[in-house]
Amino acid sequence: MINVLILAGGEGTRFWPLSRRNRPKQFVQLLDNQKNMLQQTVERINNLVPIENIFIATNTDYKQKIQEQVKEIKAENIIIEPLKRNTAAAIGLSALFIESKYPGSIMIVLPIDHLINDEVNFIETIKRAIEVASSGEKLVTLGIKPTYPETGYGYIHIGQIDQDFTYQVFKVKRFIEKPDRAKAETFLKTGNYFWNSGIFIWQNQVILESIKKNIPQLYDSLQKIKRVINTDWFGKVILEEFKELTAVSIDSGILEKVDNVYVLPGYFAWGDLGNLLGLKYVKEQDERCNTIIGKHLGVDTENSIIYNQDKLITTIGLKNMIIINTEDVILICDKKRAQEVKKIREKLEKCGLIEYL
Repeated sequence: MINVLILAGGEGTRFWPLSRRNRPKQFVQLLDNQKNMLQQTVERINNLVPIENIFIATNTDYKQKIQEQVKEIKAENIIIEPLKRNTAAAIGLSALFIESKYPGSIMIVLPIDHLINDEVNFIETIKRAIEVASSGEKLVTLGIKPTYPETGYGYIHIGQIDQDFTYQVFKVKRFIEKPDRAKAETFLKTGNYFWNSGIFIWQNQVILESIKKNIPQLYDSLQKIKRVINTDWFGKVILEEFKELTAVSIDSGILEKVDNVYVLPGYFAWGDLGNLLGLKYVKEQDERCNTIIGKHLGVDTENSIIYNQDKLITTIGLKNMIIINTEDVILICDKKRAQEVKKIREKLEKCGLIEYL
């Protein structure tokens, strides 16, 4: 049995001001007549897995919105985290629920913020990853072959090829956090590094056992939660346990520690909308390498990202900049500092301007 877990509990703080507390990026419609990121993710994987085997992990604030946006997903398939505790807790809790419903099943973990244009190759790669994950106690991920020295992604250093398969499967040597420009250029030249897609495939039992060995506090909490599923004590126990958990990502908590991680190269068009720079994947660039979404006229404007929801934006001599115009906020930002959008959010909070968060 194959099941899918879509991670949709994040607030998308690095995608501000398009992503807001009351409308996080999974619900953002980036182009006219286009489905939002959540709807696209469900539709894409539904080509492989029946809708009844698609689960969504989120938090209480977004449950109703998810039910409105993807009505075909049953309420029982929406897994609610009482508090945000990063991806290890979200995946662990979901594996617990899915394994109780479908014992011995495989889980495909998908982030909400990916743009994938070559869906045929994407599905074919996922099928191969399922085969690898089914072959033993393997934690499988997809790596994207770098095409330029990106500093905003994590990287995977690949090791020896696994000869048990007729297609490329590599043992993972190590995971690397976002590098500086020099390191990213070195990774690109050597050819032994992939971008970390954040897409994972594994048996529920294998990831739960990995949690037991590497994040024992989380595993103990999951066992307490397991004992009260379908009882009146469930809400109280899950909240108490999550309050005590330390927020840990699945990468740092498990994948960077274990030696049974394998990676398949994904040869499909892929873009990560983790921050505003990802908007370059939404629409084809013009002849001056600008990504323009909405009304814009420019003179000597190059290598910029302009997103405009209503009024006309005009620019002269603009280079390497981001302009985001929403109904109530305008952001103007150097592309090199796109990762610092969180600092603006922190200032808004300190100034009491929470209506803009």
